[in-house]
Amino acid sequence: MSTTTDIPAHVAIVMDGNGRWAERKNRPRTFGHQAGLKALRKIVEHSGRLGIRELTVFAFSSENWNRPDKEINRLMELFMRALDRETQQLHENGVRIRFIGNLSAFSSDLQKKIDLAMSRTRNNDRMTLNVAANYGGRWDIVNAARQLARAHAEGKITSEQIDEQLFSQYTALQAKHDPDLFIRTGGETRISNFLLWQSAYSELYFSDVLWPDFSPQELDKAIAEYRSRERRFGMTGKQAGLASARGQ
Repeated sequence: MSTTTDIPAHVAIVMDGNGRWAERKNRPRTFGHQAGLKALRKIVEHSGRLGIRELTVFAFSSENWNRPDKEINRLMELFMRALDRETQQLHENGVRIRFIGNLSAFSSDLQKKIDLAMSRTRNNDRMTLNVAANYGGRWDIVNAARQLARAHAEGKITSEQIDEQLFSQYTALQAKHDPDLFIRTGGETRISNFLLWQSAYSELYFSDVLWPDFSPQELDKAIAEYRSRERRFGMTGKQAGLASARGQ
């Protein structure tokens, strides 16, 4: 059986379990979100050491607006503080920050901080950190279709030009490389409307570890599992092995 031997170029993570982690410690759910931010910092640093080129994390889904107002307000405060505190360190370490999602729903102050973080780090090329905020996979697909329809109506593209490659360019992520490895922490075994288009052939890895406890060692376990798998992309095992040998 052929197996992948490379570090994944692009890793996507659903960072689940902050609230449950806090509740188990009899602390407010927002305490878990603070701990989750610390875990993210460690994972970003470790990803850079491993040579992962792109990391996409699910920070706030479009469905999260249904949570209690107090929790949402606290999350927005954490976003603001994290941008102030983390951007400089990420910049110094060559990390490019991108935010994907319907950012217009956030306050003008938060939008300004997001724009500043992206502008400040846009030329960094060691690693890209994509932060999905007010993001949903279905929204992403519909939004891409809407943009394509507008471009067609304006005569910029023809219907014959619309294929998977062009469609991908209109999605929020616009990644050159779709996620190789999709990780979800917290014990749930679903993808929860995250990167639906981009994860068609991602290797899925579900961890029972709650996100604040997801350490660099846990990431290593996920990558070890990824490296043991045969990635066929619809081909037979023999074809996949030949394609891998040719570097395709």
